Amino acid sequence: MRFQELKTTEERLELMSTLSERFSKRAAPVDEEGTFPFDNLNDLKTSGYTALTVPKRYGGEEISLYELVCLQEYIARGDGSTALSIGWHMGIIQDLGERNRWKESMFKMMCEDVRNGALINNCASERQTGSPTRGGKPTTTAVKQGKHWVVNGRKTFTTMSPMLDYFNVTATVAESEEVGYFLIPRSTDGVEIEETWDSIAMRGTGSHDLVLKDVKIEEDYLVERVEPGNKGASGWLLHIPACYLGIAQAARTYAIQFAKEYSPNSIKGSIIDLPNVQQKVGEMEFELMRARHFLHSVAKQWDEADEEGRNRMKPELGAAKLAVTNSAIEVVDLAMRIVGARSLSEQNPLQRYYRDVRAGLHNPPMDDMTIMLLAKNAIK
Repeated sequence: MRFQELKTTEERLELMSTLSERFSKRAAPVDEEGTFPFDNLNDLKTSGYTALTVPKRYGGEEISLYELVCLQEYIARGDGSTALSIGWHMGIIQDLGERNRWKESMFKMMCEDVRNGALINNCASERQTGSPTRGGKPTTTAVKQGKHWVVNGRKTFTTMSPMLDYFNVTATVAESEEVGYFLIPRSTDGVEIEETWDSIAMRGTGSHDLVLKDVKIEEDYLVERVEPGNKGASGWLLHIPACYLGIAQAARTYAIQFAKEYSPNSIKGSIIDLPNVQQKVGEMEFELMRARHFLHSVAKQWDEADEEGRNRMKPELGAAKLAVTNSAIEVVDLAMRIVGARSLSEQNPLQRYYRDVRAGLHNPPMDDMTIMLLAKNAIK
């Protein structure tokens, strides 16, 4: 069954639930060994999922942001690394289709390749600049030579690098000091992946370093000019909190099942009947309900807004990410309190959820930037 054969969100969520269960069984070995979930990504490609955000004008389904965050949450219930990895690809294609920033021939080519299984991610982070959302200028450079660009530099946090077909790289144009996105196919000479990813969280994202040595691309592959740190409102980034919401949901489900089955001889029945455990279950449900409603309402607001309305949504988008991510962290903590010391065992999925969910604090936008944006917006 392929996603393109299903016409409702409910049907697609049912199919994704089946895939997510499969991902869940593979999650522990990937995390323990620090490998990459090739099988999961291949399943998503085979199912047609990776092409769902391609615009209808190029033969895609052009699913809404609301449907995207719902589907991404379901993936994360099975494996957070897989969800975060594919979320960048899905969101980038959706964003490009909405904003029409690329030359039409280039975006049409990209959409055709995506429909055939190609994957893309933006590559903007560098050790020298920190998070690109804070406005640092890339030290990666692009020099014009005739009708080609020659790109040199190193990018960090290149998520999904083991399987990417295209790297959309930020670089500073040597002559003008402008910053642009340069689309670099994986097959280009001078493209290397240096396996540097050693994080204890989201170990399966394959976020290694991308090294570019005299990479030569045609002039049309400068696909976009940008101003660092000023990207405007980006609805597609809601795939990030959707991922952490999914991890929290998985933690909640595990904790409740454990509480139903665990029956120490000091009590009659199982610990699910204890008031203090039910208190924590209720608190988890409250956090999940609040987070899900916030996330879904902002996604639907984006879907219904015109361009001007979307440009005013940066505070809501940032607030949704902050609220959902921090609620997800709280839910995992509550789940671990229910399960107790067993949650720290390497054999227990909660210790993986605990590590993975905290990665959300370091995905854009950062909490401090969102709080300052909300303050300035209120004062204004």
